[in-house]
Amino acid sequence: MTPPAAPLRAAVLGSGSWGTTFAAVLADAGCAVTVWGRDAATVEEITHEHRNSRYLPGVELPAGVSATTDPRAAVAGADVVAVAVPSQRARDVLAPLADALPDAAVVVSLMKGVELDTDQRMSQVVAQSLTIDPARVAVLSGPNLAREIALRQPTATVVASTSADTAQLVARACASSYFRPYTNPDVVGVELCGAVKNVIALAVGISQGRGMGYNTMATVITRGLVEITRLGLALGADAETFPGLAGMGDLMATCASPDSRNHTLGVHIGRGMSLDDAVVATGGTAEGVKSCRSVLELATSLGVEMPITSAVVQVLHQGLPVDELAGLLLARPHRAEGV
Repeated sequence: MTPPAAPLRAAVLGSGSWGTTFAAVLADAGCAVTVWGRDAATVEEITHEHRNSRYLPGVELPAGVSATTDPRAAVAGADVVAVAVPSQRARDVLAPLADALPDAAVVVSLMKGVELDTDQRMSQVVAQSLTIDPARVAVLSGPNLAREIALRQPTATVVASTSADTAQLVARACASSYFRPYTNPDVVGVELCGAVKNVIALAVGISQGRGMGYNTMATVITRGLVEITRLGLALGADAETFPGLAGMGDLMATCASPDSRNHTLGVHIGRGMSLDDAVVATGGTAEGVKSCRSVLELATSLGVEMPITSAVVQVLHQGLPVDELAGLLLARPHRAEGV
C-alpha cells in the first residue's frame, strides 16, 4: 500500500486580502502555511488571533496559518511559495530572496498584471527575480474573488505552468472541498486573462458609475474578451484558454462583483472622483490602474488593437473626461463580429 504523501509546507508572500485568503486555502488543503507581511500588527493578529481584520474582517483563519515579518524565514523549507504582492513591486520583494529559496521549491504567482517599463508578465518577473528555471513557476488565475473564497464559497481556478509536475504540485497544495484547481500548460494565455480582465473591469465600473446599464456591461465584457483573446493569440496563447475559467470565468466575476476592487474603483471614477481619491476610497490595490498602460504598450508593440484598454488609459492617465469614454469603448471600424 502506498503511504500518503507528506504534508506540504507553503509560504505566502503578501498579507493582503488575496494573499491571506490563499493562505487559508492552502491550510484547508492540508499545508502548513507561513504568511509574510510588512505590517507587524497584521502579522501578530494572523498568528495569534487567526484573523486579518484589516483585509478580511469577520473571517476566521485556519489554525495552520501563521505569519512573520521576515520573508527569508517565511520561505525557509517551503515546498510551494505563493506570491501575492502588488505586481509593480514584485521584483523588489523577490530579488533579495533568490538565495533563500529552497532548491526544490516551486513558485506560484497570484499576481494579475504586466510590469511597467519591461512589459513582462508576472511569471517572467518571478523567474528572473529569483533566478530560477521557468519550469518551477506556475500562475494561478480564475474567478477568485478573495472574500467569497475566504467564506469558503465553492469556486474553481486554473493553475498554469510549462511543467506538468509543477502545475500538479501546486494543484495538490490548494485543492479542497470548496477550491477546485484545473491545470493548463498555457501560461501566456492564463496570465494575460488575469491581467487584462482588470482593465475591462475598470471600463465596466466607469460606465456603470455614469449610469449605463446591463447592455453596456454585457457589450464591454464580451468585446473585452475579444481584446484579451486578440492579444493572447498574438503572443502564442491557446485559443481554448479564453472562453474558460481563466478567461470568461474571471472576467465575469471581476466585472460584475462589487467585491472587485477594479470594478469598484471604476465606479468611483465614473461618479466623478479623481484617480487619487478613487484609489483611497477603494481601499486596496486595483492592479488595472497601472497595468492598463503596460498592457496597451504591449499591444501597440505587437500591432494589436485594444480600444477598450486604450479608452481606460486615456481616462485614468491622460485626462480624457469620463463622459467621452462611451464613444471610445467600441471605437473600431464597422466589420464582422469575429474580427
